[in-house]
Amino acid sequence: MYQDIFSLENKVAIITGGAGGLGKDIAVGLAEFGADVVIADRERLRLEKLKNNANIFGKEVLALEADVTSYKSVEDIVRKTMSEYNRIDILINAAGINIRKPVLELDESEWDNIVNINLKGTYLCCKLIGEVMVSQNYGKIVNFGSVSSVLGHPEHSAYAASKGGVLLFTKVLAMEWAGNNINVNALGPAYINTALTSEYLAKDDNYEKIVKSIPLGRLGSPKDIVGAVIYLSSSASDFVTGTLLMVDGGRTAD
Repeated sequence: MYQDIFSLENKVAIITGGAGGLGKDIAVGLAEFGADVVIADRERLRLEKLKNNANIFGKEVLALEADVTSYKSVEDIVRKTMSEYNRIDILINAAGINIRKPVLELDESEWDNIVNINLKGTYLCCKLIGEVMVSQNYGKIVNFGSVSSVLGHPEHSAYAASKGGVLLFTKVLAMEWAGNNINVNALGPAYINTALTSEYLAKDDNYEKIVKSIPLGRLGSPKDIVGAVIYLSSSASDFVTGTLLMVDGGRTAD
């Protein structure tokens, strides 16, 4: 009886940053639970690789080269998705970057790049895709915050500012669109063990320090994030909105 509340059958999901390591896992998870998946990513080679390995999704996916910081590019995502499927039910804003530097060493251009992708990109996708969701009176939006949405980590100034902004933006949208049957939530991951984090974790004693800060005593894995995304994308979370769901092994519990 309750298994069906996690089903995404007949739903159309857009995921930004969906051709990367973690994004790809989320896209596969959405497809496995029944959704038609639109993958938007700025890296053409990663998209081509996905197209050549479409069998990992068990179905055809729509792969779009896109820049989430560009209004026109996000408009193109909406136009092409609507042309293909005529609706958008789920938005996963997974595109994001970080540059680890002390604030005195962080260039203005680096600050702008981080904030533009992480925060402005989330705003543009929510705004333009949200227009469709409002018109159809249904939607599930999952933004990517971080433990840095609520904690001050050294060398994360621009990243923390952007992720703090994502959290408050999520709460505002949840309030504005509650009457339109749209749930807007955010995830707060700790370090996830992916190819993108491997280089940093291999340096010095970074791995040991990070694991020591996590009560469960390990890094997160992609499946930890996929499970949370499926929950927030499905009817299992129909009474959940405006929330930052921490997927952090207890990192922020104290």
